[in-house]
Amino acid sequence: MKVISSAELRNNMKKYPDTARTETVIIQRGRNETFVLSKENDLPDDFHRGIAKDELMKGIEQDLREIYNKKQ
Repeated sequence: MKVISSAELRNNMKKYPDTARTETVIIQRGRNETFVLSKENDLPDDFHRGIAKDELMKGIEQDLREIYNKKQ
């Protein structure tokens, strides 16, 4: 595992995806944000079921409307 800054990633965009083929790259952005760069085959099986935040929020809003309408 290799830990780098976001500036290091920006300055070496070719190097780190190549590195991620064989090891996980942790990208530290500021003090509070951390990201993981990893080869897709290394991801958990259920990762591909993920959805975007906007899609999640639409689903939650729809569910809440249905619950509200049932109580009326």
